[in-house]
Amino acid sequence: MSRTINRIELLGRVGTDPELRRTKQGTAVCRLRLATDRRNGSGDTQTDWHNLICWGKTAEAVAEYVRKGDRIYASGRLGYDEWEDQDGQRRQTTEVHANEVVFLDNRNGHANGRQSDGDKPF
Repeated sequence: MSRTINRIELLGRVGTDPELRRTKQGTAVCRLRLATDRRNGSGDTQTDWHNLICWGKTAEAVAEYVRKGDRIYASGRLGYDEWEDQDGQRRQTTEVHANEVVFLDNRNGHANGRQSDGDKPF
């Protein structure tokens, strides 16, 4: 039996205020960017930027409680999207589809808040 895993875990700082939208069916969708740091071969710190997308109650909680500069933990899966732009060029984006987000900063009394798909809101 062959087994595969698509799972990612990130802990970093939010680089943009979350943007909440709704699908035509009314499902909440939230997008934000997350910065994580790493050391390169010479010992210097480099920042990697990750595009996160959350759905449903997780999206609503992130939009309400998370702001630029906050520290969060996010876990989920990597997703890829390809399209052709107006000039006929092939484009691709990679996103983290986060199904669990933990708020690590204290905002309005919600320190260490946790929101994941299927959880009840706070």
